[in-house]
Amino acid sequence: MTFVLIRHKVQCLSHPPIWPKKHTVLSEESASAKERYLGVFRYSGRAVTLVWSTSPFLTVMLAILTVTAGLLPAGVAWVGQLIVDGVLAGLALFREGAPVSYMPVLMLILLEGLLVGAMTGAQRGIAMCQALLRALLGQRVNELILEKALTLEISQFEDSEFYDKLSRARREASSRPLSLVNRTFSLFQQSISLVSFGALLIQFSPWAVILLIVAGLPSFVAETKFSGDAFRLFRMRAPESRMQLYLETVMAREDHAKEVQLFQLGKVLLERYRQIFRKLYSEDRALTLRRETWGAVLSLVSTGAVYGAYAWIATAAMADQITLGEMTMYLLLFKQGQTAVASSLAAIGGMYEDNLYLSNLYEYLEQQPEYSWGNHTEGPDPADGVRFEDVSFSYPGSSEKVLSHISLHVRPGQSLALVGENGAGKSTMIKLLSGLYQPDEGRILLHGRDIREWDPQALRRSTGVIFQDFNRYQFTVGENIGAGDIEAFDDRERWRDAAEKGMAARFINTMDEGFATQLGRWFKGGKELSTGQWQKIALSRAFMRSSAQILILDEPTASMDAAAEADIFKHFRDHTRDRISILISHRFSTVRQADLIAVIEHGRVIESGTHKELLDQGGRYAHLFRLQAAGYQ
Repeated sequence: MTFVLIRHKVQCLSHPPIWPKKHTVLSEESASAKERYLGVFRYSGRAVTLVWSTSPFLTVMLAILTVTAGLLPAGVAWVGQLIVDGVLAGLALFREGAPVSYMPVLMLILLEGLLVGAMTGAQRGIAMCQALLRALLGQRVNELILEKALTLEISQFEDSEFYDKLSRARREASSRPLSLVNRTFSLFQQSISLVSFGALLIQFSPWAVILLIVAGLPSFVAETKFSGDAFRLFRMRAPESRMQLYLETVMAREDHAKEVQLFQLGKVLLERYRQIFRKLYSEDRALTLRRETWGAVLSLVSTGAVYGAYAWIATAAMADQITLGEMTMYLLLFKQGQTAVASSLAAIGGMYEDNLYLSNLYEYLEQQPEYSWGNHTEGPDPADGVRFEDVSFSYPGSSEKVLSHISLHVRPGQSLALVGENGAGKSTMIKLLSGLYQPDEGRILLHGRDIREWDPQALRRSTGVIFQDFNRYQFTVGENIGAGDIEAFDDRERWRDAAEKGMAARFINTMDEGFATQLGRWFKGGKELSTGQWQKIALSRAFMRSSAQILILDEPTASMDAAAEADIFKHFRDHTRDRISILISHRFSTVRQADLIAVIEHGRVIESGTHKELLDQGGRYAHLFRLQAAGYQ
């Protein structure tokens, strides 16, 4: 609105006033506001579809019970009127000395009892369906969130805005679809009740129906406004909520506990955690006070309307315009009708709020992968191996090039060693080759085909990578190794073969439960391994991928001594004779075994060749090699 008014003022300064244009601008703004308001309900249909797909039977039962619960209250009120009028008629006959039959009134009481019992049963049935659907739907929505996460690119996981979206989607998203459907059904139920109430109440006066509806509007408007305020507050605080969760993780996880205690970080981290809570609480407190204060004030309007209607109906009965039974019915109808109106408006306000929160879920689910891929599962020339052709790359959101004009060629059966300082771009090359990113310029070919033309799953199956920060799964030994090839995840023979090649079999065989040993400390009976043992498990994981044409070790043995690392790399090289092997290490005594060594500096290949050729050149590699060799003398 502010933008429109500023634009209009600028127009008035530069041109004479043209009144039709002014009206057009204002009408466009009104239309836009209307679209924004109605737009928040755009997820209602999707929520119903989601609940239906979760359990059609429970959804149908919930709908039937909702309709039943909506019709029964009017029936109870109508039978109540008949009971009161029947009692009064019987009393009149009794006073006149005429014979009185109690059976009609008793039958009406029985009927009302049955209706009340059915109404109670319907409400209990609704609660049962909602409870079952809540459990099923919570699981379904969490699955949708996780399934979507599995389709996204690694670059999206490295984006803080993505994590804000994910955090907002996961918080409350599992409950909001069912809440929206429940409120939709509740609105339907209350609408049925209102129609039935109105059909009976209009016999007294149409104005009573209008008064019934209008009395609930003020609290509805206030509730809708504060629902919007609460949602905007919810969206704004996603980073703070994630920081709180992170601080909880740092203070309460075993992989952080050593440093937290040794560096005495506990008090500082706990105080930061408290500061975030105090900030969030102050915002919640201010909103709650405003919301409840206005709610209390506006509820007085509804209370006044109820007692005004009471007075109106009571005076009509005193003036003999309606019977005592009708008075009882109208009072009950008005009281229940106002409850139905309040519930209907609350349901609409709740639907507005649920739609706002569901926008977070669908905003996340509608994200698309950043890269486009082909569908090829092999290349035209397997003998060509891997080629980097003038490849340049910058990480998303950064203008600084991590790689600049990289060109390399490695054939099957050859080994490539990448050497360079931390941050030179070595690991980035591996991420590009394995399809975690795509180059900004140039191209990478596998078996003679640009990797962008490959099916991403086929590309990743052809590559086995163990990074320096490899995962230490809180699974069994066998499952930790089997994770290297999901198609053989439970194949025990493959576990044994991979463990032999990865040099892990010796210590695995000394464990009481062997490959069934639970690793890590998160679960009961778990065994923690040494760093070297974990690295051998990771190496075995790489050998699980028997179909991989490229095996890559990205400094997974960095914490080992030079002799142990050299032994592992020699073993690795011996078992990859017919495949491409790529090694990344800071130790020149290890990489000297490679067929081709590439020295990376500031994202560029400054030297390449065999160990002997690079020493003969007397360049950067030779300088660093002699410098490192001197350190061992």
